[in-house]
Amino acid sequence: MNGILKEFVSDLAMEKKMAINSIRAYEKDVMEFNRFLNDKGIGEVRDISNTDMISYLLKLKNEGKAGATVNRKVASIRAYCGFMFSRGYISTNPAANIKSPKISRKRVEYLSLKEVEKLLELPDDSIKGLRDKAILEILYATGIRVTELTEMNITDINLRIGFITCTGEHGKARIIPLGRPAKAALETYLYDVRSKLIHNAASDEKSLFVNYAGERLTRQGLWKIIRHYAEKAGIEHKITPQILRNSFAVHMVQNGADLKSLQELLGHEDITTTQIYLEATKSKIKEVYDRSHPRA
Repeated sequence: MNGILKEFVSDLAMEKKMAINSIRAYEKDVMEFNRFLNDKGIGEVRDISNTDMISYLLKLKNEGKAGATVNRKVASIRAYCGFMFSRGYISTNPAANIKSPKISRKRVEYLSLKEVEKLLELPDDSIKGLRDKAILEILYATGIRVTELTEMNITDINLRIGFITCTGEHGKARIIPLGRPAKAALETYLYDVRSKLIHNAASDEKSLFVNYAGERLTRQGLWKIIRHYAEKAGIEHKITPQILRNSFAVHMVQNGADLKSLQELLGHEDITTTQIYLEATKSKIKEVYDRSHPRA
């Protein structure tokens, strides 16, 4: 089965244009499924049945896996079986009728505008502070994902017009405007700071944000920056890159953004994913009403 898995992974990268982190998650899920099949004595893909799929789902449930985790694994295995069926490795698709379990959506966590403003004021005027200021401003101004920011290159920035070009999880490029504060912070970083972080004058480093070694900032490095300012902020809410993304989306909806435009800005494939931010806004309005109206 390993040969087929390699073909599947290649197809995700070359044909589906998936982000590397999504590909790794799919590969890991399929490898776990294959181990389950091997433990049952199933060594040939043609022997996989619908019953095996159901047995695997029951195993995940009995292990206490979270609903979101099970859904992701089901999506991975369904894609894998669909790939094998399309390539003729199996004559029937054992995952065709397998449905993802329904899960209750978690409440969207986000910061208030005052909390965001407090966070954005924390970086100082040091080299690190000015770089971090640009990072925080862009995360909130654009709502982009962690990987999208760390993979961004200088060529993805157009300061003259004021927008960034971002390639999302599915390989589709989207153009996102920059607000004035984010544009100003980015200009300061690019013109006054970045060259000081890249110690080798002959370096052809293309990444937008770099670390103290003058190399591309990693996901781990970005999380470390966020944690630093989260602790410094003293805000009751936890602060993560996802919460900054949520804050961007909720504040856009609160100020009149339509869901279709927000979907494009966030890079969501399905608009139902974007609707959680509308629901979060409605929930907040209901809380305010219940707290404020004398006859609520």
